[in-house]
Amino acid sequence: MAIDTACETGNNSGQAQGDLVTSEITDAGVLKLALNNPKARNALSQAMMRALHQAICDAGTNPAVRAITLSANGPAFCAGHDLKEMTVHRGDNDGGTQFFTDTMQQCSQLMQAIVACPKPVIAVVHAMATAAGCQLVASCDLAVSGQSAKYCTPGVNIGLFCSTPMVALSRNVSRKRAMEMLLLGEVITAEQAADYGLVNRVVSDETVQEAALELANKIAQKSSQTVSIGKQAFYAQAEMPLAQAYDFAADVMVRNMLADDAEEGIAAFLEKRTPTWRS
Repeated sequence: MAIDTACETGNNSGQAQGDLVTSEITDAGVLKLALNNPKARNALSQAMMRALHQAICDAGTNPAVRAITLSANGPAFCAGHDLKEMTVHRGDNDGGTQFFTDTMQQCSQLMQAIVACPKPVIAVVHAMATAAGCQLVASCDLAVSGQSAKYCTPGVNIGLFCSTPMVALSRNVSRKRAMEMLLLGEVITAEQAADYGLVNRVVSDETVQEAALELANKIAQKSSQTVSIGKQAFYAQAEMPLAQAYDFAADVMVRNMLADDAEEGIAAFLEKRTPTWRS
Protein backbone atom coordinates (compact mmCIF):
# COMPACT_ATOMS: atom_id res chain seq x y z
CA MET A 1 0.00 0.00 0.00
CA ALA A 2 1.15 3.55 -0.71
CA ILE A 3 0.97 4.59 2.92
CA ASP A 4 3.70 2.10 3.82
CA THR A 5 6.35 4.23 2.08
CA ALA A 6 4.84 7.66 2.77
CA CYS A 7 7.61 8.71 5.13
CA GLU A 8 10.37 7.46 2.86
CA THR A 9 9.08 9.38 -0.13
CA GLY A 10 8.32 12.50 1.85
CA ASN A 11 11.63 13.04 3.60
CA ASN A 12 14.13 13.23 0.79
CA SER A 13 14.44 17.02 1.01
CA GLY A 14 16.51 16.78 4.18
CA GLN A 15 15.12 20.09 5.45
CA ALA A 16 14.44 20.53 9.15
CA GLN A 17 10.99 21.49 10.44
CA GLY A 18 12.24 24.81 11.81
CA ASP A 19 9.67 27.08 13.45
CA LEU A 20 6.74 26.28 11.14
CA VAL A 21 5.86 23.35 13.37
CA THR A 22 6.63 23.49 17.07
CA SER A 23 6.96 20.41 19.22
CA GLU A 24 6.98 19.49 22.90
CA ILE A 25 6.92 16.06 24.49
CA THR A 26 5.31 15.43 27.86
CA ASP A 27 6.51 13.10 30.58
CA ALA A 28 3.74 10.69 29.57
CA GLY A 29 5.11 10.44 26.04
CA VAL A 30 2.58 12.69 24.27
CA LEU A 31 4.16 14.70 21.47
CA LYS A 32 2.41 18.06 21.16
CA LEU A 33 2.85 19.40 17.62
CA ALA A 34 1.51 22.80 16.58
CA LEU A 35 1.26 24.52 13.21
CA ASN A 36 3.02 27.82 13.72
CA ASN A 37 2.50 30.28 10.89
CA PRO A 38 -0.40 32.35 12.26
CA LYS A 39 0.13 35.27 9.84
CA ALA A 40 -0.67 32.92 6.96
CA ARG A 41 -3.44 31.23 8.96
CA ASN A 42 -1.25 28.12 9.00
CA ALA A 43 -1.75 27.57 5.29
CA LEU A 44 -0.22 24.40 3.89
CA SER A 45 2.61 25.89 1.89
CA GLN A 46 5.21 23.46 0.62
CA ALA A 47 7.47 24.45 3.52
CA MET A 48 4.70 23.90 6.08
CA MET A 49 3.83 20.49 4.64
CA ARG A 50 7.49 19.51 4.57
CA ALA A 51 7.91 20.54 8.22
CA LEU A 52 4.82 18.69 9.41
CA HIS A 53 5.65 15.60 7.36
CA GLN A 54 9.13 15.48 8.88
CA ALA A 55 7.73 15.89 12.39
CA ILE A 56 5.21 13.06 11.88
CA CYS A 57 7.82 10.73 10.43
CA ASP A 58 10.28 11.48 13.23
CA ALA A 59 7.57 10.80 15.82
CA GLY A 60 6.74 7.49 14.20
CA THR A 61 10.23 6.15 14.81
CA ASN A 62 10.77 7.75 18.23
CA PRO A 63 10.16 5.16 20.98
CA ALA A 64 9.60 7.95 23.50
CA VAL A 65 6.50 9.10 21.63
CA ARG A 66 3.32 7.18 22.44
CA ALA A 67 0.67 9.53 21.04
CA ILE A 68 0.57 12.81 19.10
CA THR A 69 -1.65 15.88 19.33
CA LEU A 70 -1.76 18.34 16.44
CA SER A 71 -2.96 21.86 17.20
CA ALA A 72 -2.27 25.27 15.69
CA ASN A 73 -1.28 28.74 16.81
CA GLY A 74 -3.12 31.89 15.79
CA PRO A 75 -6.63 32.77 14.58
CA ALA A 76 -7.14 29.69 12.38
CA PHE A 77 -6.38 26.00 12.61
CA CYS A 78 -5.46 25.75 8.93
CA ALA A 79 -6.61 27.72 5.90
CA GLY A 80 -5.82 24.95 3.41
CA HIS A 81 -3.31 25.30 0.61
CA ASP A 82 -1.39 28.54 0.31
CA LEU A 83 -3.25 30.10 -2.62
CA LYS A 84 -0.87 33.09 -2.74
CA GLU A 85 2.09 30.75 -3.17
CA MET A 86 0.26 28.79 -5.86
CA THR A 87 -0.85 31.92 -7.72
CA VAL A 88 2.73 33.21 -7.93
CA HIS A 89 3.70 30.07 -9.85
CA ARG A 90 1.15 30.72 -12.58
CA GLY A 91 3.94 32.89 -13.94
CA ASP A 92 6.21 29.86 -14.42
CA ASN A 93 7.03 28.77 -17.97
CA ASP A 94 4.60 25.87 -17.70
CA GLY A 95 1.85 28.00 -16.16
CA GLY A 96 2.48 26.41 -12.77
CA THR A 97 1.79 22.83 -13.81
CA GLN A 98 4.87 21.34 -12.17
CA PHE A 99 4.48 23.36 -8.98
CA PHE A 100 0.82 22.44 -8.67
CA THR A 101 1.65 18.78 -9.29
CA ASP A 102 4.42 18.81 -6.68
CA THR A 103 2.15 20.55 -4.16
CA MET A 104 -0.69 18.05 -4.54
CA GLN A 105 1.67 15.08 -4.38
CA GLN A 106 3.33 16.52 -1.29
CA CYS A 107 -0.06 17.03 0.35
CA SER A 108 -1.13 13.48 -0.48
CA GLN A 109 2.08 12.08 1.00
CA LEU A 110 1.61 14.14 4.17
CA MET A 111 -1.93 12.89 4.71
CA GLN A 112 -0.86 9.30 4.07
CA ALA A 113 2.05 9.71 6.48
CA ILE A 114 -0.40 10.66 9.23
CA VAL A 115 -2.45 7.54 8.51
CA ALA A 116 0.67 5.38 8.26
CA CYS A 117 2.26 6.75 11.44
CA PRO A 118 2.23 3.96 14.08
CA LYS A 119 1.40 6.53 16.76
CA PRO A 120 -2.21 7.81 17.01
CA VAL A 121 -2.61 11.43 15.90
CA ILE A 122 -5.28 13.62 17.53
CA ALA A 123 -6.31 16.88 15.85
CA VAL A 124 -6.95 19.73 18.30
CA VAL A 125 -9.10 22.25 16.44
CA HIS A 126 -9.70 25.65 18.01
CA ALA A 127 -10.81 27.65 14.97
CA MET A 128 -11.44 27.43 11.22
CA ALA A 129 -10.25 24.34 9.33
CA THR A 130 -10.93 24.86 5.67
CA ALA A 131 -10.19 22.94 2.44
CA ALA A 132 -6.91 21.05 2.94
CA GLY A 133 -7.11 22.12 6.60
CA CYS A 134 -10.36 20.19 6.88
CA GLN A 135 -8.59 17.34 5.06
CA LEU A 136 -5.90 17.46 7.73
CA VAL A 137 -8.49 17.04 10.48
CA ALA A 138 -10.13 14.16 8.62
CA SER A 139 -6.76 12.45 8.14
CA CYS A 140 -6.04 12.37 11.88
CA ASP A 141 -7.14 9.33 13.87
CA LEU A 142 -9.16 11.37 16.36
CA ALA A 143 -10.28 14.98 16.51
CA VAL A 144 -11.30 17.19 19.42
CA SER A 145 -13.04 20.43 18.51
CA GLY A 146 -13.58 23.65 20.38
CA GLN A 147 -17.12 25.04 20.24
CA SER A 148 -16.04 27.98 18.10
CA ALA A 149 -14.26 25.85 15.49
CA LYS A 150 -15.68 25.78 11.97
CA TYR A 151 -15.15 23.40 9.05
CA CYS A 152 -15.46 23.91 5.33
CA THR A 153 -14.49 22.53 1.91
CA PRO A 154 -15.13 25.73 -0.08
CA GLY A 155 -13.21 25.03 -3.27
CA VAL A 156 -16.36 24.92 -5.38
CA ASN A 157 -16.92 28.60 -4.54
CA ILE A 158 -13.68 29.64 -6.28
CA GLY A 159 -13.78 27.21 -9.20
CA LEU A 160 -11.46 24.65 -7.59
CA PHE A 161 -13.34 21.57 -6.37
CA CYS A 162 -11.84 20.15 -3.16
CA SER A 163 -10.87 16.87 -4.81
CA THR A 164 -7.97 15.89 -2.55
CA PRO A 165 -9.77 16.91 0.67
CA MET A 166 -12.60 14.75 -0.67
CA VAL A 167 -10.47 11.61 -0.22
CA ALA A 168 -10.11 12.00 3.55
CA LEU A 169 -13.54 13.55 4.01
CA SER A 170 -15.38 10.72 2.26
CA ARG A 171 -13.59 8.18 4.46
CA ASN A 172 -14.83 9.89 7.63
CA VAL A 173 -18.39 11.03 6.97
CA SER A 174 -21.28 9.55 5.01
CA ARG A 175 -21.37 10.08 1.24
CA LYS A 176 -24.39 12.35 1.43
CA ARG A 177 -22.77 14.53 4.08
CA ALA A 178 -19.46 14.63 2.21
CA MET A 179 -21.16 15.60 -1.05
CA GLU A 180 -23.15 18.28 0.74
CA MET A 181 -19.97 19.84 2.10
CA LEU A 182 -18.17 19.54 -1.24
CA LEU A 183 -21.01 20.78 -3.46
CA LEU A 184 -22.21 23.65 -1.28
CA GLY A 185 -18.86 24.79 0.10
CA GLU A 186 -20.60 26.12 3.18
CA VAL A 187 -19.19 26.46 6.69
CA ILE A 188 -20.43 23.93 9.23
CA THR A 189 -20.28 24.31 13.00
CA ALA A 190 -18.38 22.16 15.45
CA GLU A 191 -21.64 20.51 16.51
CA GLN A 192 -22.45 19.66 12.89
CA ALA A 193 -18.94 18.29 12.40
CA ALA A 194 -19.49 15.98 15.37
CA ASP A 195 -22.88 14.92 14.02
CA TYR A 196 -21.31 14.19 10.62
CA GLY A 197 -18.54 12.13 12.22
CA LEU A 198 -15.73 14.48 11.24
CA VAL A 199 -14.73 15.10 14.88
CA ASN A 200 -15.07 12.88 17.95
CA ARG A 201 -16.22 15.43 20.47
CA VAL A 202 -16.88 19.12 21.01
CA VAL A 203 -15.75 20.88 24.18
CA SER A 204 -15.46 24.47 25.32
CA ASP A 205 -12.80 26.55 23.61
CA GLU A 206 -11.01 26.93 26.92
CA THR A 207 -10.68 23.18 27.47
CA VAL A 208 -9.98 21.88 23.95
CA GLN A 209 -6.26 21.39 24.59
CA GLU A 210 -6.91 19.76 27.94
CA ALA A 211 -9.53 17.41 26.47
CA ALA A 212 -7.24 16.32 23.65
CA LEU A 213 -4.35 15.76 26.05
CA GLU A 214 -6.62 13.66 28.27
CA LEU A 215 -7.37 11.39 25.31
CA ALA A 216 -3.70 11.23 24.36
CA ASN A 217 -2.68 10.37 27.92
CA LYS A 218 -5.15 7.49 28.01
CA ILE A 219 -3.73 6.13 24.76
CA ALA A 220 -0.18 6.61 26.04
CA GLN A 221 -0.94 4.21 28.89
CA LYS A 222 -1.66 1.38 26.46
CA SER A 223 0.91 -0.90 24.88
CA SER A 224 2.45 1.05 22.01
CA GLN A 225 3.00 -2.22 20.15
CA THR A 226 -0.67 -3.10 20.40
CA VAL A 227 -1.81 0.39 19.41
CA SER A 228 0.50 0.35 16.38
CA ILE A 229 -0.75 -3.07 15.26
CA GLY A 230 -4.35 -1.99 15.70
CA LYS A 231 -4.04 1.35 13.91
CA GLN A 232 -2.33 -0.13 10.88
CA ALA A 233 -4.83 -2.98 10.69
CA PHE A 234 -7.80 -0.62 10.99
CA TYR A 235 -6.90 1.38 7.90
CA ALA A 236 -5.81 -1.65 5.91
CA GLN A 237 -9.02 -3.65 6.47
CA ALA A 238 -11.21 -0.63 5.73
CA GLU A 239 -10.14 -0.80 2.07
CA MET A 240 -10.86 -4.54 1.71
CA PRO A 241 -13.98 -6.52 0.79
CA LEU A 242 -15.69 -8.07 3.83
CA ALA A 243 -14.37 -11.64 3.51
CA GLN A 244 -10.83 -10.46 2.81
CA ALA A 245 -11.03 -8.04 5.74
CA TYR A 246 -11.99 -10.83 8.12
CA ASP A 247 -9.19 -13.10 6.87
CA PHE A 248 -6.72 -10.25 7.25
CA ALA A 249 -7.98 -9.29 10.71
CA ALA A 250 -7.86 -12.90 11.90
CA ASP A 251 -4.21 -13.12 10.84
CA VAL A 252 -3.47 -9.86 12.64
CA MET A 253 -5.14 -11.21 15.80
CA VAL A 254 -2.99 -14.34 15.70
CA ARG A 255 0.21 -12.33 15.30
CA ASN A 256 -0.94 -9.94 18.03
CA MET A 257 -1.72 -12.86 20.35
CA LEU A 258 1.89 -14.05 20.01
CA ALA A 259 3.31 -10.64 20.92
CA ASP A 260 4.96 -10.07 24.31
CA ASP A 261 2.53 -7.36 25.37
CA ALA A 262 -0.52 -9.51 24.63
CA GLU A 263 0.92 -12.28 26.77
CA GLU A 264 1.60 -9.80 29.57
CA GLY A 265 -1.76 -8.06 29.25
CA ILE A 266 -3.79 -11.26 29.38
CA ALA A 267 -1.75 -12.54 32.32
CA ALA A 268 -2.27 -9.27 34.17
CA PHE A 269 -6.02 -9.41 33.52
CA LEU A 270 -6.29 -12.96 34.83
CA GLU A 271 -4.13 -12.11 37.84
CA LYS A 272 -6.08 -8.88 38.49
CA ARG A 273 -3.04 -6.61 38.34
CA THR A 274 -1.83 -3.69 36.23
CA PRO A 275 0.14 -4.84 33.18
CA THR A 276 3.75 -3.84 32.69
CA TRP A 277 4.19 -3.17 29.00
CA ARG A 278 7.44 -3.89 27.23
CA SER A 279 6.69 -1.30 24.55
